[in-house]
Amino acid sequence: MKNFSFFLILILSSTFTALNGQQEFSLQLQPFTIGGFTGIQSFATGQDGPYILLVGGRTDGLHQRQPFASFGPAGNNTSIQVINPVSREHWVASIDGLAAPLREQLQSTNMQFYQEDGFLYLTGGYGYSATAGDHITHNRLTAIAVAPLIEAIREGQQDIAPYFRQLTDDYFAVTGGYLEKIGETYYLVGGQRFTGRYNPHNGPSFVQEYTNQIRKFRIIDDGETLSVADKTAITDEVNLHRRDYNVLPQIFPDGTAGITAFSGVFQYTQDLPFLNSVDIRPAGYTVNNEFQQYLNHYHCGSAPLYDADGNKMHSIFFGGISQYFLDDAGALVQDNDVPFVSTIGRVTRSADGSMVEQKIGELPTLLGASSEFIIHPETPLYAPGVINLNALPEDTALIGYLIGGIASTQPNIFFINDGTQSWAQTTLFEVHYVPQSISSYPSVERASNLSGLEAYPN
Repeated sequence: MKNFSFFLILILSSTFTALNGQQEFSLQLQPFTIGGFTGIQSFATGQDGPYILLVGGRTDGLHQRQPFASFGPAGNNTSIQVINPVSREHWVASIDGLAAPLREQLQSTNMQFYQEDGFLYLTGGYGYSATAGDHITHNRLTAIAVAPLIEAIREGQQDIAPYFRQLTDDYFAVTGGYLEKIGETYYLVGGQRFTGRYNPHNGPSFVQEYTNQIRKFRIIDDGETLSVADKTAITDEVNLHRRDYNVLPQIFPDGTAGITAFSGVFQYTQDLPFLNSVDIRPAGYTVNNEFQQYLNHYHCGSAPLYDADGNKMHSIFFGGISQYFLDDAGALVQDNDVPFVSTIGRVTRSADGSMVEQKIGELPTLLGASSEFIIHPETPLYAPGVINLNALPEDTALIGYLIGGIASTQPNIFFINDGTQSWAQTTLFEVHYVPQSISSYPSVERASNLSGLEAYPN
């Protein structure tokens, strides 16, 4: 189950006006393995050239539903890994020798992260804390010197503590949200503070507090002293009550840069995934109720590609977990158990602001949940984190890698999960851009029945 031999073609077709001509292309996914890489999910990642840094997350599959078995310390990722997908090399360093506050955060799951100027910033994360004697959401902001840490791990240095700095602030006690940056301001979007053991029946074993916020701040960092400034927050208990979702950098139709929060769970008034999206700019945020996203509801690997010539913003989502999927006939199927899916979805925003969702392919099996798409260092960017579609070559080009995540044996394993039905994915995928003239996929039809979902705080 853990190794696949396939060459998957994902169709992406964009039809422009006669003035702009046509730009059509496909994506090809090629699987590969790296010796020593044992799989990881819900992790943070940084980059230095061809080297990819993997921090935190878990080494098992979907968490079990029983409080005594959920998010056990045995599944914590207690090492920092470095991989080179070009040379297929792997290095690892233990975090056991680090101070407790740092060590405990670095083995937590669902941290928010963002890399800027050689530093990888981590906030929050959830996991067992021996210091607290309980599962907690960490209230820390950590800065990692990416290149020096990668070099130290590759050289086998035992003392890696000098490459970390950390501060404590409840403002950063968030898990399952997103950390992005617009201009000089960081945006900590959504998420929750979760304390205690997971319990699907809302028992007394935990306290769960959604942030319901967009938290904005600046990081002041000269490489030695780490601090934050200008902390503010925007609160919306209805539309920002979401977590474990996808937030992607965007170029909006007017040419300005921002971010969009897609889907997530759960709505404030009912236990249903969000189907709308939230556009976030420096001036504020706008809820887009004109668009409904039916595919890829939970966090998965994602890739933003911008076509400036056609003024089209493409957001691609690789598999994951979703309330909906398309059957072989192209009909939208609602599954209220919210299963693992193999759907490759694309949301395209056009020049008039309208958004269309399409299924553009499938992964070879039930993959993608809690994975990450890593942009190849030589891929041209239009803006930070946004691939420049028009600058890609006329021939095939490697644009990135799909790394980690959860692989599942069945769509719905929640009620039978004993820890053997899923695992942290060990197969990695090269993602190639290929110019190709083919017809486009139809848009996903609007669903009419959105009731009846039985949801849990997963």
